[in-house]
Amino acid sequence: MTSPMLSKGQNVPLPDDVDRIDVVIGWTESEVEVDASALLLGAGRKVGSDADFVFYNQPESQDGSVRFLGTSATEEGAQARIAIDLSSVPNTVHMVALAGSVGTGTFGELGKLALRVVDAAGLSLAEYVTADATTESAFVFGEIYRREGEWKVRAVGQGWESGLAGLAKDFGVDVDDAEHETATAEPDAPNVSEPVPSAIVADPVSRAEQAPASNARTSGVRRGVRTAKRAIKKAKPMEFELAELDTWQPARLFSVVGVGAGEEQERRATSALIAAMQAVRPFARAVCARMGAPVGAFEGYVEVQYERGESKVIPDAVLRVSRGGRVWTALLEVKTGNGKLKRDQLESYLDVARKKKYDAVVSLSNDVPASPGELPVEVDRRKLAKVALRHLSWAEVAHEARMLLSHGGIDNELHAWILSEFLRYLDHPRSGAAEFVDMGRHWVSVRDAVTAGTLRAGDQKAFAVADTWVSLSRHLALRLTAELGVTVKHVLPRRHRSEPAVRNAAVAERLAADGTFEAVLRIPDTAGDLVVVADVRTNKVRCRTVLDAPNEGSAGRRMSWLLRQLEDAPGDVQVEAVFSERGNEACEHLATVRANPKVLTDGRSGVIVSFSLEQTFPMGNRRSGTAASFIASVTSATDTFYGSIVQPLRGWVPAAPKQPESAQSDIAVSTDA
Repeated sequence: MTSPMLSKGQNVPLPDDVDRIDVVIGWTESEVEVDASALLLGAGRKVGSDADFVFYNQPESQDGSVRFLGTSATEEGAQARIAIDLSSVPNTVHMVALAGSVGTGTFGELGKLALRVVDAAGLSLAEYVTADATTESAFVFGEIYRREGEWKVRAVGQGWESGLAGLAKDFGVDVDDAEHETATAEPDAPNVSEPVPSAIVADPVSRAEQAPASNARTSGVRRGVRTAKRAIKKAKPMEFELAELDTWQPARLFSVVGVGAGEEQERRATSALIAAMQAVRPFARAVCARMGAPVGAFEGYVEVQYERGESKVIPDAVLRVSRGGRVWTALLEVKTGNGKLKRDQLESYLDVARKKKYDAVVSLSNDVPASPGELPVEVDRRKLAKVALRHLSWAEVAHEARMLLSHGGIDNELHAWILSEFLRYLDHPRSGAAEFVDMGRHWVSVRDAVTAGTLRAGDQKAFAVADTWVSLSRHLALRLTAELGVTVKHVLPRRHRSEPAVRNAAVAERLAADGTFEAVLRIPDTAGDLVVVADVRTNKVRCRTVLDAPNEGSAGRRMSWLLRQLEDAPGDVQVEAVFSERGNEACEHLATVRANPKVLTDGRSGVIVSFSLEQTFPMGNRRSGTAASFIASVTSATDTFYGSIVQPLRGWVPAAPKQPESAQSDIAVSTDA
């Protein structure tokens, strides 16, 4: 099914049976941060109170009908999600305006902008794409509005130059970005009622005296919405320094001693995850945002029993998040190791959730979806009319923990220690919560068929392995994102992102034709993309990057510019110089080029326009495991090549234009005068 593509000003009705939607705002420049927001507007296109402004500092409306779910990377760039429960939107709200803002720069610098409305199953209901933005720093993408009892989507595509604060003021929000102390600090202890949102600031008063946000204008307390972002804080885990010998091991919070397989793994991993989320609130918020939950106080309960006809249904956990008077609830199904999710089990949970009027069913396993929003198991879509089905991988859980520890968000040493202990548990092979360690049961037969030359593109086993390769590629992007603190994209053609069957067929066709897989990783602020090629026929992993050569100077100067940046690179790296005249390329190992830089330029016509750098690594053959496995070899090659080659490289920056000598003389004379 293809969703309607809207033009500016066009509208389309939402299906009558859809109560819950996600609004996805997307942009292509992932290094630029777009702050998405939603405003609940009345008949006069104004908010009823400051609590009707939903954004990063105030992630939920007072009634819980509109929630900001956060920002994440995509293969096309980045996106922000806003969840709307249409059945809970107050009757006084006629429209939800969906907007965005940038702190620096303009929307015109971001290229293509997109608004997409999806249902609980991820099915697209409407889409609007525009590249008309110019100097705007605030932009209204679209509106979800009510007309004669029917909900509709309208594409707007209008903006102005006043930023987030100006956007809020124009819709009737009181903005107060002056420096104030917040009324109450967020408590460190878990399982307490949620404090007043940090976006609402006031003069110091007791908690009992605090008025709700909706009474901000009528109470005697000075209040306003703070649009300024809070500074990111970072704490290190506790260090143990009193041991006499290095062999002394501290006690572990989450022990792997005695962990068996199967159910024991699942129970321990589930308990460790929920305990870490309850103790470390920012971690709970990060994980819950991926599930579509609101920001609020989190609690988890294991192995709760439910009646379903004459049988009992026992999910691995029940997750609850409270915000104000609303409680979001999800049933969690966990798999560890090679355990696979089952359709009938998920559908039974969906039945229970619908009967109990819960919000979602969440699956958690080692299956890394090839692209965000994909589900590893298809279910009856009719069961998703009232309940959302979300999937998380253990890789994504670990990714959120590493991001918080490495790049800010944890300012409490005890919380940092708890989260580091949880990561240590996940990293242990006995936990069963591997990030990505298995190419699947068809890997060996497909690998052998490639080697023998008997693999054909239409082989269903090849499709399965192709899907796993794309998941591995996304896993590489997630790992680098957590390690580097920037959003690393797995670059895919647009059609491959939206049509998994077409994507897998293309990967399988290339595998059958030349025996290779390829992944393209785009890392912000690097000179070129990191391309990973796994060659099954030669048992080699090749990593390469291409960067533009300086557009001035002789061939010798251009070579010297490159060699200075590769001073510490290994000598077995292949250096290819590409000249302006086609068919005039030259390639040698770096050690040879260092000894004689002219080896790539002598006898060549034209100028060097780009350099290609490539390094070859041994490829593992085993389908799984941490040693001699295909996945481990690809991961190791990617990490090594990035650290030794891609990271030190910087693109060419020409010198500033020089003034003519006559102009400099005129300036000197004017100064003397």
